Amino acid sequence: MQPLHLDLRGRTVVVAGGGPPAARCSRELAAAGADVLVVAALLCEELREEHGSGRVRWREGTLRAGDLDGAWLVHAATGDPREDAAAASLAEARRLWCVQAGTPGAGTAAEPAVVRRDDVVVSVSAGADTGRARALAVHLGQRIDSGAAPLRRHRRTRGRVVLVGGGPGEPELLTLRGRRRLAEADVVVVDRLAPTAVLAELDPDVEVVDVGKTSGNHPVPQEEINRVLVDAALAGRTVVRLKGGDPYVLGRGGEEVLACRAAGVDVEVVPGVTSAFAVPAAAGIPVTHRGAARCVTVLSGHEDLDGDDLGALARLAGTLVVLMGVAALDRLAADLLAAGRDPATPVAVVQDGWSPHQRTTTAPLADIARVAREAGVRAPAVVVVGEVVTALGPTGP
Repeated sequence: MQPLHLDLRGRTVVVAGGGPPAARCSRELAAAGADVLVVAALLCEELREEHGSGRVRWREGTLRAGDLDGAWLVHAATGDPREDAAAASLAEARRLWCVQAGTPGAGTAAEPAVVRRDDVVVSVSAGADTGRARALAVHLGQRIDSGAAPLRRHRRTRGRVVLVGGGPGEPELLTLRGRRRLAEADVVVVDRLAPTAVLAELDPDVEVVDVGKTSGNHPVPQEEINRVLVDAALAGRTVVRLKGGDPYVLGRGGEEVLACRAAGVDVEVVPGVTSAFAVPAAAGIPVTHRGAARCVTVLSGHEDLDGDDLGALARLAGTLVVLMGVAALDRLAADLLAAGRDPATPVAVVQDGWSPHQRTTTAPLADIARVAREAGVRAPAVVVVGEVVTALGPTGP
């Protein structure tokens, strides 16, 4: 067999049969843009829905030669080998390719097992052994999803920027889509708190730009980061902005998206596991828990809150999670106490979450700043304020 990928957009494909096999191929053909004509005496529920939505046409009855007028392809999926063979004969007389869904290898065309990821399409055929083909396709799909497959483009196209949320730094918490986008990158602009271990998997000629920030030290200002992203994309390169946590949770991802849009650069956002929830989880702290907290508020430790905001937070029977809050811990605790928060409220500071150096420091709100200072707590750390700190018992070390 000679493998081909067919452009069926706007072209008529006739499907003989009204059962689940016909529904499956009709749905896939319609998704590919084909003009699908189903010929069957009855339609199963799924095909009735497809017909009712206008995605497929239906002629009631058995397949006739006239049904093939103007067709480009035929799928015989009646479930009856004799009816499928009859449909194949009609197609052969019209010199039309025909897939016999129920008898692999019997038609003049074969339906492979297919993997689709964005604009990458991999089709696998193993003769009549469709189970073998499906198993191979699943394996290849996993290779693509893991970022292990060579996905970088060899032909330059329009450049783009992808903001990838890397999670709290543990590579296994990076999403499959994030892994796949990294495998496509020509340039990676990376934060200090991103899962930097994955950079070793990149091709040697992928450019890596380190824009990491530490507390009080921002060597690459945000405006310069925006410029790096835009300039590389305008040069026709695929740029991945690998960030710690989630781009849209105190990650300044919105500013980077606006900069790309203003420059006419295509931009995609791949969400990540936010450190606001993942780091407490690593320490055994749920940010919500029945009987302890039914809501959670995420704050930046860099922001000063006015009295009304603090009063509302102090009265809220929920969890307060503070990112980038170590340097502001004295002020935060004092402000919450002044706004009326109970001095005995449990507080945890989880440092270096999801790393071998992770440790958790706990104390009541009235004492947490002193205890953290005496323990030498430093950034990066996530501060958790609320009854959830002790909801599951003592937290980890």
